[in-house]
Amino acid sequence: MKLLFDLVPALFFFLVYMGGKALPDSAATLASGLLGSISGEVPADKAPFLLATAVMIVVTVVQVGWSLAAGRKVGKMLLISLALVIVFGGATLWLRDPTFIKWKASVLYWLFAVVFLGSDLLLGKNLVRAMMEKQLGLPDVVWRRLNLSWVAFFMLLGFLNLYVAYRFSESAWVNFKLFGVIGLMILFVFAQSLLLSRHLQKEEGK
Repeated sequence: MKLLFDLVPALFFFLVYMGGKALPDSAATLASGLLGSISGEVPADKAPFLLATAVMIVVTVVQVGWSLAAGRKVGKMLLISLALVIVFGGATLWLRDPTFIKWKASVLYWLFAVVFLGSDLLLGKNLVRAMMEKQLGLPDVVWRRLNLSWVAFFMLLGFLNLYVAYRFSESAWVNFKLFGVIGLMILFVFAQSLLLSRHLQKEEGK
């Protein structure tokens, strides 16, 4: 459920962008009305991306506000994501340059990697272990490998995001941002599950 909650901004970004691509003139009119005060009339070719960015900022702010109003604990990474969305998204809207919001995704993935690695090395807290220890009993070395695998995954995901952003079309990147990342995440978790199941079978067989 939390994963779906975290994906809501990306889903809205995708839907608004695709809607804008399907109706470019309407998107340009709407974008000019909403964002024109920032830097004037918005051309049709830039309207879908700018509208999608604006909506993503609003949705992320609403997510955090709703969580606070409901008395729920707002995770640090959600707050960091909010800050990055506002800074990079704001730069995209102000300068009308999609490069900033594309970089936001990579910066966020790399921050995940730094947090997972730094918590283990500097604070002695393995985040993967903290999340899964109640369900699994594993040796320290296995927990360390799992944590490092998440570090490597997020680092590679950040570089892959930039590769797609600079090597492929804008539409391809938008699709990758939602479906590609979800697909890679599912594959990675599935691969980890297979490795863990083999390790648990070996432990039971001793």
